Amino acid sequence: MRIDRLLGILAALLRREKVTAPFLAEKFEVSRRTISRDIDALCMAGIPIVTEQGRNGGISIAPGYTLDRQLFTQAELESILSGLQGVGSVSPVSPMAVLREKLPLPEHSAPSFSIDLASHYKDSLTEKISLLRKAIGEHLLITFRYYSPKGEAFRQVEPHVVTFQWNDWYLLAWCTKRRDFRMFKLSRLWELALTDKHFSPRKIPEEKLDAEYVWQENYRLEAVFDPKVKYRLVEEYGPACFTEQEDGKLRFSCRFTFYDNMRSWVLSFGDAVTVLSPQELREDLYRQGENFLERYGKQDS
Repeated sequence: MRIDRLLGILAALLRREKVTAPFLAEKFEVSRRTISRDIDALCMAGIPIVTEQGRNGGISIAPGYTLDRQLFTQAELESILSGLQGVGSVSPVSPMAVLREKLPLPEHSAPSFSIDLASHYKDSLTEKISLLRKAIGEHLLITFRYYSPKGEAFRQVEPHVVTFQWNDWYLLAWCTKRRDFRMFKLSRLWELALTDKHFSPRKIPEEKLDAEYVWQENYRLEAVFDPKVKYRLVEEYGPACFTEQEDGKLRFSCRFTFYDNMRSWVLSFGDAVTVLSPQELREDLYRQGENFLERYGKQDS
């Protein structure tokens, strides 16, 4: 989430004649070292920033510099505004408002499409992302309790990247216990806390950021669905995921990364699905059916 901080720093520099690094560090809740890196990034982007040492020193923008709205086409502005709107949906500070302070945008410049990256965990999600931004920016170890199909565990990790992929939020971090990079789902990550321990950033292997590598599809599901659930198949996997049989039923084929996710997804269709393969899943569902019969088959008198 560094982009909205850079925009915020630029906004502060444009509004004031001169600011200090401690002022910016306090305003954006990061270290002075992080502010120095941000100033360097703005300079590399072509912003003429002047730094002065001494008692009356500070950071300022060269006189006469302004951001010109004509640098962007209308389509580019819409893309920028839509992207910032998405960031704002999970951020306590609206980067959209920051941009409007620097560009003389007309009132009708609202984007033609809307992005909302929040969820029903919005309040906790915003807090988590805010803490993770601070931890990543200042290279602080974090701790949290993590819930997974294998149970729950207390973890201590070096946070590197927060990413929104596969319709959810994840943290890519170096796990001090596993001694490797791991992907953690934010909705399963609770009791998040910063420590006072610093770490040196590690080089992230390219494959760790590759969705196809991280989520390798290990299970192929072959099943037949009732036509009444066609809308769900289309919604979740698209119309190409099935073929319509002569009897009107839908022959479905798709690969899944995790067995438990595949099983839970199939169970959500109730009796509207018949699994053809894998055999492991058929046997699992049979055992589960027997357990249901044992639990609910006989009513108490």
